[in-house]
Amino acid sequence: MELSVVIPVKNEAENIAPLVAEIHLALDPLVGFEIVYVDDGSTDDTVARIRALQARDPALRLIRHEQSCGQSTAVRTGVKAAQGRWVATLDGDGQNDPADIPALWRLASGGGTAQLYAGWRAKRKDTAVKRISSRLANGIRSWLLGDATPDTGCGLKLFERAVFLELPYFDHMHRFLPALVLRAGGQVVSVKVNHRPRERGKSNYGTFDRLWVGISDIIGVAWLQRRAKRPVLLDEPVQQVAARSDTAA
Repeated sequence: MELSVVIPVKNEAENIAPLVAEIHLALDPLVGFEIVYVDDGSTDDTVARIRALQARDPALRLIRHEQSCGQSTAVRTGVKAAQGRWVATLDGDGQNDPADIPALWRLASGGGTAQLYAGWRAKRKDTAVKRISSRLANGIRSWLLGDATPDTGCGLKLFERAVFLELPYFDHMHRFLPALVLRAGGQVVSVKVNHRPRERGKSNYGTFDRLWVGISDIIGVAWLQRRAKRPVLLDEPVQQVAARSDTAA
């Protein structure tokens, strides 16, 4: 298993089957993969729709939260359960385009050195209020954190599973992955991706556009950045290690 596609969902029953079909269309010719849905306390038919598809789709897995824990926790649950070395995340509302995953995958598997490939919604298909508030929040975040990433709120990302699991965990962390990966000494590449209007259902998660929540999180991440230390390890000669082992014996 090379790639796991992790999708956190809450009350997205109408979007399950179309999104799964699009993922297969994009990835079947390219790579061995699994689809890991994390149901975050849905109260509609989301679970039933996923289970119905599982009967004929061996790549599809379902993990359930008893009650809603938020998008970051759902993402982390999926990443912990993932079997792939690399993880691609998608929002469950259908606004991220699975057809963009292959471009990110080719960068990662073709000799790329980054640990995170972040989607960049250069042409967002949202309301004017959401676009403006998001642009403001992204500007403040970039100024304070220096993460050089134009769009951290995009749900489409590709990253190394092991790197993600070493990052500090907190609510809303999925929106600060570039800053956290850079803090850990990794590299981040932003890639322009397609963004689509929501066609079915309604938004069920709070968004980073709620600026007062975003600023609180930014302050916390800035604190983590100031406290970060990345030691440079020295290579010890093999013969010296062997000599010490003989002495200890």
